[in-house]
Amino acid sequence: MTHRLAVRLDSLGDVLVTGPAIRALRATADRVTLLCGPRGAAAARLLPGVDEVVCWRAPWIDPEPDPVDPDRVRGLRDLVGGLGVDEAVVFTSFHQSSLPTALVLRMAGVPWVGAVSRDYPGSLLDLRLPFAGVVPEPEAQLRLAIAAGGRLPAGDGGRLAVRPDLPAPPPGLPDRPYAVLHPGTSVPARAWPVAGYAEVARQLAVAGIGVVVTGTAEERPLTSYVVAGVPQAVDLAGATDLAGLAAVLRDAAVVVVGNTGPAHLAAAVGTPVVSLFAPTVPATSWAPYGVRREVLGDEDAPCAGSRATRCPVPGHPCLASVTAREVLDAIRRLAGPAIDLSPDPAPGKGMPHEDLARIRAREPARRAGR
Repeated sequence: MTHRLAVRLDSLGDVLVTGPAIRALRATADRVTLLCGPRGAAAARLLPGVDEVVCWRAPWIDPEPDPVDPDRVRGLRDLVGGLGVDEAVVFTSFHQSSLPTALVLRMAGVPWVGAVSRDYPGSLLDLRLPFAGVVPEPEAQLRLAIAAGGRLPAGDGGRLAVRPDLPAPPPGLPDRPYAVLHPGTSVPARAWPVAGYAEVARQLAVAGIGVVVTGTAEERPLTSYVVAGVPQAVDLAGATDLAGLAAVLRDAAVVVVGNTGPAHLAAAVGTPVVSLFAPTVPATSWAPYGVRREVLGDEDAPCAGSRATRCPVPGHPCLASVTAREVLDAIRRLAGPAIDLSPDPAPGKGMPHEDLARIRAREPARRAGR
């Protein structure tokens, strides 16, 4: 029996885009264990082809790393050593190194390790694949899985996917076609100004379209801002776990979202996506994969390729230049007859940039005035 360990130690979206590669590994193995970070654990548990999820926070991968603790690293070595894996495949993004993980796997006694590496790996890797270049991230990860001996099952087209046994959506969703607006992002540099989401919500409601706004509990100030002028909108911030969010996205006509994990979750359930994409990483690699999509934003903005977490350009021009009209036109094109919008639904001006910190600072006063 072949037991493979797949490793993807970063965030929710990164785990989701590795899904096709993990299915390919599982198709030629008896068992796949996925070692992931805490930011990706909920997504890992939704992936087909994963038999067990093991979670560990890696200080060489996590974006807000703890200091390196030798005892914790030895704990990972012992944990992996107890899994009894025959092979391990370490999945990383273009800016990450697979070698620290490979070193721990070797110390744990894993007999075969494969990964992408720009650097000389010495005896750490049995398979060292070069960087694939700027290609869709799911394809880059699938390329590694195939090189490691995996293959997609017959009939599997390599799209993103989640397990089919999702929970029922939460009660209170619109009983007509609805659009999901997800204003939060994992980092501020990827956020479309929240005023844009509020205007799109208002225009959709005027047209009789259902509006559902999603986010984490921490993003409630954002979602509250979006629904404030739209009393019929449904605010689900903090109301679902990731599987419940997947069910909400699955039943939507279209999702409007930045470059953040729920964009990939929408792709995994097959829902069209209006992708408000800041070019801090290339859209070619990271735009929603395998579904109908419209990518909006200035891909030639000065921040392109910077991987910035906070916008380095005054006014956030890559996304603040996107108008509500452009978003509504994209919704119309993607959703088709499910969402009937007038041809000129919103004013054609850019959106003033306002970040979450300022909205949060204003939230107590706004609540006190209710």
